[in-house]
Amino acid sequence: MTDAASRVDELRELIRHHNWRYYVLDDPEITDAEYDMLMRELIALEEAHPELADPDSPTQRVGGAVSAGFEPVVHAIPMLSLDNMFDEGSLRAFDARIKRATGLAKVEYVAEPKIDGLAISLTYENGRLAVGATRGDGERGEDVTHNLRTIRAVPLVLPKGAPDSVTVRGEVYMRKSEFERLNQERASRGEPMFANPRNAAAGSLRQLDPKVTASRKLDAFFYYLPEAERYGIETHWDALDFIRSLGFRVNPEIILCDGLGETLEFIHRLADLRPMLPYEIDGVVVKVNRLDLQRKLGFTSHSPRWASAYKYPAQQVQTRVRDIIVQVGRTGVLTPTAVFEPVDVGGVTVSRASLHNEDYVRAKDVRVGDAVIIQRAGDVIPEVVRVLVEERTGDEKEFEMPRVCPACGSEVLREAGEAATRCISLSCPAKIREGMIHFASKGAMDIEGLGPSTIDRLLDAKLVADVADIYGLRLDQLAGLDRMGEKSAANLVASIEQSKSNPLYRVIFALGIRHVGENVAKLLASHFHSMDALIAAERDDLLAIPTIGPAIADSVVSFFSSEMNLETVKKLAAAGVRMSDEPEEAKPAAVEFDGKSFVFTGTLANLTRQKAEEAVENLGGRVSSSVSRKTDYVVAGENAGSKLARARELGVAVLSEQDFAEMLERAGCRLGDER
Repeated sequence: MTDAASRVDELRELIRHHNWRYYVLDDPEITDAEYDMLMRELIALEEAHPELADPDSPTQRVGGAVSAGFEPVVHAIPMLSLDNMFDEGSLRAFDARIKRATGLAKVEYVAEPKIDGLAISLTYENGRLAVGATRGDGERGEDVTHNLRTIRAVPLVLPKGAPDSVTVRGEVYMRKSEFERLNQERASRGEPMFANPRNAAAGSLRQLDPKVTASRKLDAFFYYLPEAERYGIETHWDALDFIRSLGFRVNPEIILCDGLGETLEFIHRLADLRPMLPYEIDGVVVKVNRLDLQRKLGFTSHSPRWASAYKYPAQQVQTRVRDIIVQVGRTGVLTPTAVFEPVDVGGVTVSRASLHNEDYVRAKDVRVGDAVIIQRAGDVIPEVVRVLVEERTGDEKEFEMPRVCPACGSEVLREAGEAATRCISLSCPAKIREGMIHFASKGAMDIEGLGPSTIDRLLDAKLVADVADIYGLRLDQLAGLDRMGEKSAANLVASIEQSKSNPLYRVIFALGIRHVGENVAKLLASHFHSMDALIAAERDDLLAIPTIGPAIADSVVSFFSSEMNLETVKKLAAAGVRMSDEPEEAKPAAVEFDGKSFVFTGTLANLTRQKAEEAVENLGGRVSSSVSRKTDYVVAGENAGSKLARARELGVAVLSEQDFAEMLERAGCRLGDER
């Protein structure tokens, strides 16, 4: 046991070190294979010795439970926004104001790339991540600690010698490559694509299931240390060095500028470098370096006077519309798409852009043959900014929405009050293809190896006609497909078989019912517990479920009123796909715990934090990671930090570990020494 504990500690430190080298310094010391060996060894030891479990172990990056929502977090120091500058004149005026206020002839600035992401604040107590929050409205954000733990650039534990309590702020973002991968995946499932990496990062960080956040591969840079002077720091540049020493990732492009001239030079240089960066930026943040000057300059009601953001203009170019084609999505929506003469926009070749729907085309008056100005919205998604009407020759052709589906020739319908035109055929090949892609996708049945190209080959070979046919595929049929060897075929058969045991909500989501996303599917599964019960549900039964509105209820009823859809579900059930979940037995809530909010701080002597939190939840209480006026109890162990001080400040009841143990006993819950 002593040897195992020693090796576990050694492995955790080794893995943290290599994470730091890889994710913070971009300078790995070992290969991926060697790193994986260390991780596998640690996982095996922790499984063999559960008493050595630690929520801050590198193996627990995705250990949080699915949340019912996000608790509010009050920022001790507000996270203010920045004023914007849009040209050199604005920057010169900013510099002149700083000089007048400080009496200096030249001011030293720190210039930082303005990452297009989501601002966050991390608080560490006793060297461990305690609370991670979004900016929110600046005064109050949301507790997203469990999701932030999934980001490799976020340290779970600080190195020895770190302050007992420290807050660091930064930006969560999504790399361009990950953004493109995610959007391709969403498009293949017929889901709306994210408009830009910022929206994608924000949506990913606010997922109720940390596993979804982990799958998005977010990254982070850190750039601000509130109360830096507490640690003997005199300049922002030194604060960045201090942040680095704690294991945080600081953008290597940040520079120290000796006055306005060097600042302008950096802004122009970064503009040229911008298309080559692996992440999106929309400008440069300029900050006064000396902290005593920052303090002297102070703040307005919404922004610091010592910092401002220089924003780059959107990149726009001219091209010509060669054609307007119509594509059919999973739900049958017909989407007009402009096909351009290929043109470079910010280092990316653009040849098409969505025109969304018939009304959008009419409003923009986009015609085949038009000269147009385009840009990449958020520097990512191509869009038509305006038509150059003055360059028309008279040969341009107006767009007309097809009256029949371009994929199957069936009738199309545009319902009153909707902008979308839809193919109403259940056998439309385009809808079937997109529906299969969605069915097999990661968030649905998660059939590895069954991507768009494989589905195209299956359809071409007439091996499948609907999603249920997937479960009748044989090894010899798959191995006979182009570019499909026996090993790949065997892996696909195994993945198809494994998908049969997916929980009910994933089957519901995989069916592709309009308006039924993953979260709605979970609600339906937890309420009805079986596919048969859901099929039998009437509109009023569905409307009785909280958050289910008329649009969703009507869509579900309509879907299951189709004989073709019912036949597909029957075939899935006959193939062995799981169609029910056993409802969880309701656990009686204890009076002292029922609906009460608990926060734990410090080290508990006789309980692991995980066991204590599970006990609260099993007795009907809630656990939060931050203290607010809505908190009912703070359980304070040894070395309790800022949460204890906050509880006393707000007048929240504070329990010792012994008090908490006695509450558990009164509720009929006895926990021995669980450490």
